[in-house]
Amino acid sequence: MSLLQSFIRAGVSDVVVAPGSRSQALALAAAELERIGAVRLHVRIDERGAAFLALGLAVESGRPALVITTSGTAVANLHPGVLEAHHAGVPLIVLSADRPAELRGIRSNQTTMQPGIFAGAVRLERDVTAPEGATGETDAAARLAREALAASLGRVASGAFVAHPGPGPVHLNLQLREPLSAPIALDPSAAAATAAPAPAEPATVPGPALIAAGPRTVVVAGAGAGPAAEEFARDGGWPLIAEVTSGAHFGPNLVVAYRELLREAGFGDQVERVVVFGHPTLSREVPALVQRDGVEAIAVAPWGIEWFNPGRRIHRFERSVRTEPHPPSADERAWLGRWVHASRMLVEAGLPEVAPVASGVDETGHVSDFAAQREYMRVQLAAMRAPVTRRALVDSVWAATWPHDRLVFGASRLIRDADRAVPGRRIMAHANRGLAGIDGTVATAIGIAVASQARDAASDPSHAGVTRALIGDLTLLHDVGSLLLGAGERQPRLQLIVGNDGGGSIFDALEVAGSAPAAAFDRVQFTPQQVDLASLAAAYGWKYARASIRSELDEALGTRIDGPSILEVPLPR
Repeated sequence: MSLLQSFIRAGVSDVVVAPGSRSQALALAAAELERIGAVRLHVRIDERGAAFLALGLAVESGRPALVITTSGTAVANLHPGVLEAHHAGVPLIVLSADRPAELRGIRSNQTTMQPGIFAGAVRLERDVTAPEGATGETDAAARLAREALAASLGRVASGAFVAHPGPGPVHLNLQLREPLSAPIALDPSAAAATAAPAPAEPATVPGPALIAAGPRTVVVAGAGAGPAAEEFARDGGWPLIAEVTSGAHFGPNLVVAYRELLREAGFGDQVERVVVFGHPTLSREVPALVQRDGVEAIAVAPWGIEWFNPGRRIHRFERSVRTEPHPPSADERAWLGRWVHASRMLVEAGLPEVAPVASGVDETGHVSDFAAQREYMRVQLAAMRAPVTRRALVDSVWAATWPHDRLVFGASRLIRDADRAVPGRRIMAHANRGLAGIDGTVATAIGIAVASQARDAASDPSHAGVTRALIGDLTLLHDVGSLLLGAGERQPRLQLIVGNDGGGSIFDALEVAGSAPAAAFDRVQFTPQQVDLASLAAAYGWKYARASIRSELDEALGTRIDGPSILEVPLPR
């Protein structure tokens, strides 16, 4: 109890519990802390979903959530979420219950070697001996909580870097002896949490490196780049290639159709320098540009020991960069203008055919040409009855998202379709791109929804946003257990928009798809499925709707979202 109370006093506000025997004391203490209003408690039966729920909470709040598990395979099931937190730089604190040291190595039930189970993926690990009730244990617990929180946020008391600079996961393995439960002695001050912990500000980071004007430059923003990449491109007057979940997909320098232009003569072959922020993962063209002869490549990342370095061709590595704003030369204006104009033309060329402006109606509103009016109505009706395409789906979801909303993308074809097409807008879009897996996407979206909506309720309920997650059918099915929400917990305003093409059509883009036997490829790559999503939603108590044509999609996206719901959108393979 003293350890949990110490975390709460330090600013932790969320605890995720996966039930088990060895961890019962921690779980019951968390329930008591929830009862007095000291913490938000989330209960999940699956540890993998619990870890990704905690990750989503941290993505939105900037502070780690605690994840409590029992011993054995329960801890191993956290590994995907821990790895994503490690590679994406998201704070997370695992409290795993364990047998005491004397019971290890003798085949005790549900016992494995938990210390070191996450290998090099954690910022800090402690194998904590079982409490004995000795003097000073409460103070030791408080010190441990402060140390763990600081490491998770990417800083330590001295201001020096930990093993992996920047935020990430921490593992406290807690040895517990029987009896595993005891009367809970609650400190009355437990509900008095301090202010939220400050984000990591390592004192050893040097000032921004100057990137001078001169070479024909493009700026790339990948996952984790943030708005600094857009500001840097604008200050330099350079084209901005910003992935849809980079946090920089906006501004006058944005080049949406960058894939096509990087392959086009007069564009990609003219680049002399590329400055890469964060971790690009959505195209092959960006890594190819970095590895091109004659291109100076600079990687920018504020933390981490692993750098984006395809082909090991990056020339410089910087924690932060700046450039001097200056009046652009004629050549610089032409360089930027050519990219932006060509991108707009390519994006517009891929749009559905625009219905004609209403004709046959005079300035008074009366019909003056019945034939023209009938043709106009026919075209309008046909557009509303048209099947939903991937392009129409991503455009509609992007347009329906407001700055106070949250948008989550799964690792499917749809995030790439959005990255190819949607215009610049400064909205909060997220995807698990640390390892770019499909696991845990539903749980992550729930965590983001819960954390953002709790803050909205506390600050300005009139501007409460919603969370939408645009995912593929296999992404949903891979994390289907996360649809089971904890009893008594607030229901998030979350709409899971599932583009259902019957399997993993993203693999159709692989070269082998053109040469492998079709039946074998479908069975082991496409993995066809025919799950009844309406029945699935009903089984978990989620609302359900289906939109197969444009009018149904527009109606579903415009309907008020009051709780968890699934919107199924059938798509062609």
